[in-house]
Amino acid sequence: MDEENENAAIEKVAHTIVKKVIHAAQEYYLNNVQKEEEAEYTARNIQWTTCESFTVERGLQQIEEYISQTWELHKSWLHCSEFLWEEDLQNSKKYHYRVLWSIPTRRKPIPLATASTYFVIEISKIKPVTLPVEVFFFLESSRLIHRPEQCRFREKWLKDIIENKIILRERLKLP
Repeated sequence: MDEENENAAIEKVAHTIVKKVIHAAQEYYLNNVQKEEEAEYTARNIQWTTCESFTVERGLQQIEEYISQTWELHKSWLHCSEFLWEEDLQNSKKYHYRVLWSIPTRRKPIPLATASTYFVIEISKIKPVTLPVEVFFFLESSRLIHRPEQCRFREKWLKDIIENKIILRERLKLP
């Protein structure tokens, strides 16, 4: 019986040590490694077309190029892109696009929810036509405007939109 108590005490001390080591490793990662990874990241971008060579089709091609070259998404994400409308303003023209995202599976080839990102390509009527177009995008659930050269896209943003839509659907008891 004495040996069993000793083994139990040793096991308890070992568990305590392991918990402390795991906690210290997590704390170290959060305070050092993760911050270093974030600090080392520089936003990636593509060479956007000039104002003079812009077309609606070229804008769509460049949005696809930008997504495929700079966004770090799992291969299970599928999307389709479309031109929505043109907006003629006093000093510029804005071209609006939508990229619709989903994750179809074998069990559910038609997804319960989708997430949209909206791109706007702006052509200045004032600046020289040899300058590149201005591009920004936003997510359907957010007012925050992102610029490709200043932003690291997060897959989590799309997941959050889809999860929120599914939760809402369940609460409203929609089919």
